[in-house]
Amino acid sequence: MLNDEDDKMSQDAENAGPETPSVNDALVACLAEIERFVGTSSWGGPPRLFALVRTVDLMKAEPGLAGQLAVGGPDSLSSIEQDDFRPGEDLAQALATTAWGEAVDGAAICVERIFLPDECANEIPDDPDKAAGFVAAHPHRQEVRVVAGALRDGSHYGVARLVDHPEDLLGSVNLVPALESAVLGTLE
Repeated sequence: MLNDEDDKMSQDAENAGPETPSVNDALVACLAEIERFVGTSSWGGPPRLFALVRTVDLMKAEPGLAGQLAVGGPDSLSSIEQDDFRPGEDLAQALATTAWGEAVDGAAICVERIFLPDECANEIPDDPDKAAGFVAAHPHRQEVRVVAGALRDGSHYGVARLVDHPEDLLGSVNLVPALESAVLGTLE
């Protein structure tokens, strides 16, 4: 279900300026791979956090992984899921208190949400508990899986897949700006 944080993320996307930052192809490829990996599980899972490292550096540090990793180029990234990540109810706070060591080149978060089309916005109750139940039971609800990532150089990107359109992977810089910014903040 969309919460206040997600609503702010949507508003940020609508207010994004016409300038589009450059796209880091290695980041895009890594986020798409994370989405495919998470997609092997059923929908409705908890948020999942990943460290992103240059694949060549990972192979140097962990030579035993060489047979499991594909290096597409010198900038290729590999993701390492943080199995102990438990954000609780406040994902923004959990990300705000996350920090990475120097060996980590970037980070990504995967979240799943339920949302309603804009034309249903006025029907949603103000009470958060009632709103959650309303959205969950609404016949026009849609489920989305978003993977947002960022690198230490400031580049960021997001990919998303709707449960109703499993063949389509959407992607953009500033797809979910507040989430991409929160991930970027973990790298500072």
